[in-house]
Amino acid sequence: MSNVAVSTNKTFSQADEEIISRFVEFLEALVEGDLEKLDEIVLEEFEFKGISGKSQSKEEFLSEIDNGTLDYSTSEILDPTVLFDGDTASLMANVRITAKLREMDRRWISNSAANFQKIDDEWC
Repeated sequence: MSNVAVSTNKTFSQADEEIISRFVEFLEALVEGDLEKLDEIVLEEFEFKGISGKSQSKEEFLSEIDNGTLDYSTSEILDPTVLFDGDTASLMANVRITAKLREMDRRWISNSAANFQKIDDEWC
């Protein structure tokens, strides 16, 4: 059973589903704390903005997951929208997140945007 859910009444195209599935894969890796998978999925240009509004590089973000500062437990994608422009796509959604941040239980909704690029017929 996955700790990542998608909640919506929308109908999606196959292309939309590919992007949503890729985002779910990212969130599942977060919840599982799978640093190897996250390193594979996330591009070097990745910038993460957390609940505090603090921006982090990929390295900083993965380090906080590795040392337990960030410990995600569940994630729910609410009404995602996917936009395409050639070999790029953007997913926008509110994401309800439950996590331990610095050993304190937190639950919040993040206004999320994820950008994808098609490389060798795969969305990255």
